[in-house]
Amino acid sequence: MESIEISIVFLFGTLIGSFLNVCIYRIPEGLSVVRPASRCPECFEPIRWYQNIPILSWLVLRGKCGQCGASISIRYAAVEMLTGLLFVMVVTVFGFSFVSFIYAVFIASMVVITFIDIDHQIIPDAISLPGIIVGFIFSFFNPSLAWSDSIFGILLGGGSLYVVAFIYELLTKKEGMGGGDIKLLAMIGAFLGWKSILPIIFISSLLGTIVGIPLMLFKGETSKFAIPFGPFLALAAVVYLFFGEAIVQWYWASMSG
Repeated sequence: MESIEISIVFLFGTLIGSFLNVCIYRIPEGLSVVRPASRCPECFEPIRWYQNIPILSWLVLRGKCGQCGASISIRYAAVEMLTGLLFVMVVTVFGFSFVSFIYAVFIASMVVITFIDIDHQIIPDAISLPGIIVGFIFSFFNPSLAWSDSIFGILLGGGSLYVVAFIYELLTKKEGMGGGDIKLLAMIGAFLGWKSILPIIFISSLLGTIVGIPLMLFKGETSKFAIPFGPFLALAAVVYLFFGEAIVQWYWASMSG
């Protein structure tokens, strides 16, 4: 892919990332993601178009509102940067095709879900439930995924975590996994198929362990805190999307060797 094409895809991704920031902020509040236009979260003044250029405006304004001077989190620019880079990876792996559009939609939803879950420990049904339907519909246009694989992905994704949550609650009398995670994995299964589910569960559990143990040691054994699992599922899904086949081949090669 030519450098000019990479630049265009990246810039487009940052624009989408700017919109994702709006979704991350507004969806948990039950607000429209369309109206009103972007505004400062402190003074509520509309952000002018030249102050809303992805990444660049944050750098020029030094992370501050152009009207009131209130601090604007670097995460806004980070989400724009992340989305741009992920879109470049999608087009690099899958080319300029409708499949790339499908996976760009999927990745954008994973970004929104990740940061909402980090902030609020929820995975909105407004994303996961329509995502299940959209993922299944897209399977009819994705030559690498049969519609039956999508259906089984939904059932295995949602069903596997439901069984785990049911058994955990039965044994401990405590809720160990929210319904949002169950619906999220069902959505992931709709987009990536049933073969992705077990590797994604393994990768997300490994990532959760790597992050969770240091946090437990830092906060102390008696500390009560919840680590949202949605971001690990989303990250594992993205890892599988780009490297899943290589990971599975490596695993079977190492087992046979």
